[in-house]
Amino acid sequence: MIPELAQAIERAEPVVLATVIRTFRSVPRRPGSKMLIFADGRTIGTIGGGEMEHRVAVEAANVLSTNEPIVVKYELVDPADGHAGVCGGEAEIYLEPYMPKPTILVIGAGHVGRAVCGLASWLNFRTVVWDDRPDAADGVEDADAKLSGSLSDALSRHEVTAETSVVMVTRNVALDLEILPVLFATPAKYIGLMGSTRRWETTREGLVKLGIGDDQIARVQAPIGIEIKAETPEEIAVSIIAEVIGSRNGA
Repeated sequence: MIPELAQAIERAEPVVLATVIRTFRSVPRRPGSKMLIFADGRTIGTIGGGEMEHRVAVEAANVLSTNEPIVVKYELVDPADGHAGVCGGEAEIYLEPYMPKPTILVIGAGHVGRAVCGLASWLNFRTVVWDDRPDAADGVEDADAKLSGSLSDALSRHEVTAETSVVMVTRNVALDLEILPVLFATPAKYIGLMGSTRRWETTREGLVKLGIGDDQIARVQAPIGIEIKAETPEEIAVSIIAEVIGSRNGA
């Protein structure tokens, strides 16, 4: 079971580990029995099958939504009284969530992009960097994944989910107008774009000409970062990551 759990964590796939921690009288499985429950309902292993296991799977979905472990207790005596079985005993099961690291996708591997990757990595984010210049992407030491080439192709291999925060620290408007429509097709939680207010207005006008709707354009936070009068790449990275964290926490 542990190897399968490790593989799920490596794939950044949310999963709940259910472990029988205490039993009384007759039960289908003894303490230490384990089962993995995935967000799509798949399971690996068993804690006894039947109605009890079904109820645990339902509880696991709640655990994934709250990211908080819980202990559930089931009586297995009389289904007519709402019990989860007829074995004659009781079981307590510990449900422990294993959530993937939050991901930051950094678009642009220049000075600021590298600083963002370094700080994000230190804060235990999973960092993915993309740049249209292969040498620039390869030079980022703190990235978990380094991508180049077509952004669409890159994102087909490294999926952007609703939990992904996108940091765009690109070099010009033309590149922004190529990249943003690709990102709008994803469920990214946060899309921030570095640049002056004037640059953003130019980019926005370009998006309108491309037929991008206001609802999509409104997803972009620009200029990116909280205002701390940052100047150096490292200071700008602090400003950006602070905003990303705030977005994730509902600030």
